[in-house]
Amino acid sequence: MHWIQLGAPYSNPSRVLLLALLKVMGLLLLVACLPFEAGAAGRLEQFLPKVQPSELFAGADRFGKIEGDPPMASVFRGQDLVGHVYLNSDVTSAIGYSGKPIHILVGIDEAGVIHGLKMVDHQEPIVLIGIPEEKVVASLNTLIGQDLGRVSAGAVRPPQVDIVSGATVTVLVMGDSVVRSAVRLIRGNRLGAAQAQVTAPTETRAVDLTRSELRDWHTLVGDGSVRVLRLSVGEVSEAFREIGRPEAAERPETRDPRDQFIELYIAPVSVPTIGRSLLGDVQYERLVQRLKPGQQAIVVAGDGAYSFKGSGYVRGGIFDRIELLQSGQGIRFRDRNHTRLGDLAAEGAPRLREIALFVVPEDFDFDVTEPWELQLLVQRSIGARDKATLSYELGYTLPDPYVTVTKVPAMSRAAASEQVAKPVPAVLDTATDAFLASDEEPLWQRIWKMNTISIAITVVALLILTAIFFFQDWLVRRPVLFGWIRRGYLVFTLFWLGWYANAQLSVVNVLTFTNALVSDFSWEFFLSAPLIFILWAAVAAGLLFWGRGPFCGWLCPFGALQELTNNIAQWLKVPQIKVPFGLHERLWPIKYVIFLGLFGLSFYSVAMAEMVAEVEPFKTAIILKFVRDWPFVVFAVALLVAGLFIERFYCRYLCPLGAALAIPGRIRMFEWLKRWPECGSPCQRCAKECPVQSIHPEGQINVNECIYCMNCQELYHDDHRCPHMIQVRLKREKFMALSSPASRGEGPAKTVISHKGNRIAKPDTATRPTT
Repeated sequence: MHWIQLGAPYSNPSRVLLLALLKVMGLLLLVACLPFEAGAAGRLEQFLPKVQPSELFAGADRFGKIEGDPPMASVFRGQDLVGHVYLNSDVTSAIGYSGKPIHILVGIDEAGVIHGLKMVDHQEPIVLIGIPEEKVVASLNTLIGQDLGRVSAGAVRPPQVDIVSGATVTVLVMGDSVVRSAVRLIRGNRLGAAQAQVTAPTETRAVDLTRSELRDWHTLVGDGSVRVLRLSVGEVSEAFREIGRPEAAERPETRDPRDQFIELYIAPVSVPTIGRSLLGDVQYERLVQRLKPGQQAIVVAGDGAYSFKGSGYVRGGIFDRIELLQSGQGIRFRDRNHTRLGDLAAEGAPRLREIALFVVPEDFDFDVTEPWELQLLVQRSIGARDKATLSYELGYTLPDPYVTVTKVPAMSRAAASEQVAKPVPAVLDTATDAFLASDEEPLWQRIWKMNTISIAITVVALLILTAIFFFQDWLVRRPVLFGWIRRGYLVFTLFWLGWYANAQLSVVNVLTFTNALVSDFSWEFFLSAPLIFILWAAVAAGLLFWGRGPFCGWLCPFGALQELTNNIAQWLKVPQIKVPFGLHERLWPIKYVIFLGLFGLSFYSVAMAEMVAEVEPFKTAIILKFVRDWPFVVFAVALLVAGLFIERFYCRYLCPLGAALAIPGRIRMFEWLKRWPECGSPCQRCAKECPVQSIHPEGQINVNECIYCMNCQELYHDDHRCPHMIQVRLKREKFMALSSPASRGEGPAKTVISHKGNRIAKPDTATRPTT
C-alpha cells in the first residue's frame, strides 16, 4: 500500500475516483481481451441442443449421431430418415456487420430441398436500427422449400432472400451462407440420394498464359473481353412498375428518364492480355508476383447516377449491391477484397466515376474459363425505412482466344478438379499493395461534396457556439439577450441537427472508435458520416477548453429536447423536484458504471455492447423520431416525463456518453467559470439555482457534471441577485453619494439616472462658486 504515502496527488477525492475508474477500465480491457470464443469450425454439437427436430422438419422427433467433416446429423421421424441438419458456419463463411459469424442451423433433405432454418446465435446489431429480429428471420425463411439440388446442377439461379431495409447486408450474408453451404455439401456428396457423381466434360479449359498482348479499349469491348450493361433512369423506373412497385418508379434518381442510370463494365484482369491492357504493364506484373494459385481478380467499373459500390461497404465492409455468380453459387465482396483504381490504362478507355479491383476469395470455387455473371442489386427508397429492389445480371464468357482446351477421360467433377490445376494467378493483398491505389476520388469525399450545405451550416453553428463561449462575459451581463440566444440554439440543435440531419452523437461512436484503434483502423469509416465526424472533432477540441459542457449543454439534441420540454413544464407551473444533494451525489456515478460496463463488454462483442447501449434513448427519440417498437418508445417517453420534474434527469444519472466525455474532460487547460470567495461559504445561491446541481454546497463546480449552461455566470455578474455583487453595488452607490457636491455643501446638484437605474447626485457646475 505504498501508494497511500504519496500524499498530495491522492488527497483529492476526485483524482482518487478517476484513478480507480482507470484501473477498473484497464482490468476490464485485460479481461475482455481474453479469448472467450472457441474456434468457429465444427460447432454443430454446441448449437444442436438449441433446436427441436420438429423445428427443422415437420413431425421429426430425434437427431442422429453427428458425423463427418463438416459435421452433419441425420434427422428422423420415428425410424424414417427425413433429412440432415448442419451449421452453416461449419461449411462456409457467414461474417456479418459485427465481424463474427452468424450461426444458422439448416435442415435439408436428401434431394437438396431446405425444410427449416433456425438462427441460433449471432452478434449482429440488428435492433440498433429499430428492426425486429423476427423481420430478418422472416426474410431468411423465404429459402424454405427451395430446391438447391437444381441450383447445384446449374439448372436454376441461386434463390435470393427478401431485402430488409436497414439490414440489407445482414440478410444477404445470411442468405448467401445458407445457399453456398448447401450447394457445397450437395457437390461434396454428403446428402445420400444427392450423391450421384456428376460426369465432368471430356475436355478441360484453362487460361492460355502464353498469350499476352496490349489491346485498346474499343478492341476489348468489341471482342467481348470487356462486357458492359447500360441502363437509363427511365428503363429502371419501368422495371419497378413491371414488378408491381409503382411507388419506387415515382422516385427516380434524376428527373430526365433519358439520363444514364448506370454504365457497368466487368473484365477478368487475371487473364494476361486483359490485365496488361487495363492495368498497364507495371501494375499487372507487380500484381502477378503477388497472386496465389487458384484465385482470380476482376475489374468492375461504372458511371452514371447509380453507384455499384454504394455505402454499405464503408459501414459494414460488404459490397451489398453486386454479387459474383457461377454454377449456382454466389459471393459478395468485402472491403478486404477491394482496391480502388483511378483510371484504366487501355488506350481510348473512358474516364469512369468508379473503378474497383476485386479479388475472388479463396473459399469461392471460381473458374474464370466457365460462364459467370455479376448481379447488380438496384435499390430505391420508398419511405423513411423501406426500399424496393430489383436485380440485373451482366453475363460474362471468356473469349475462346484466351483459352486452351485439353482432352481428358470422363470422370467425376471432383476428380477432374483435383487433376487439373488452374494456372491462373490470383489474390492481391490489398493491405500491402498501395501501388494500385491511385487518384480515384474516395467515397467519403463524394459524400462530403453531396452534403456541402449541411456541412457549411454545421460549421457556422460551431463557430457561433465558439463565439458564445469566448464572449460569454459580455453575453451573461445581458441575461435577456443571452436567454433568447441559448433557447434559440437549443431549438436549432433539436430540430435541425437532431431531427433533420440525424447528427446525434452516441456512446456507440466511442465504442466503435476504441475497437477500431485496436483492430483495423480506417479513417474512411469515420469520414463517411461528415456531420458526425465534424461534431466529434469539435467535441474533442472543446474538451481541452471547457470539458464536456459544450456537447452536453449545447450540441446534444436529446439534451436540448429535455431542457426545452422542462422549460415548457416550468412555464406551465409543473412542480420541480429538488433532489437532496446527498442523494444526488450518490446517483450521478450510475452513468459511469453504465459506461464502464459497455466499454468492457465492447471488447468481448461490439454488437452486444451496441445492443445494451439502447439505454440511450437517442435513437428512438432523435434518429427514428419515436417511430419504433413500443417498448423503446415507452422508455424514451418515460425519461422525458421524468425530465419534466427533474431537469435533465437522464443527463444527470444515466447517460453513458456524458460519462465517457467527462473522463477525458478532466484534462481541460482553462477555467472559464468564475467564482467569488464567498461562493459556498456563506452564499449558497448558485448551488441552489444550478439546473443540474453540478455546484457543491461548499461552492466548487464539479466540471464532470457541468453542462455549461452559464446560469451561475449570470448570477456572478448580477448585482441584484448575487450577494457579493449586491454588496459591491451598495458600496459603490454609498461612495458616489458621499462624494457628490451636494453632500459637501458645494451647491445644488442635478439628479441623474445611472445605467443601473440608480439615482445619483451630480453637481451643477453652472452655479458652483468660483474662487
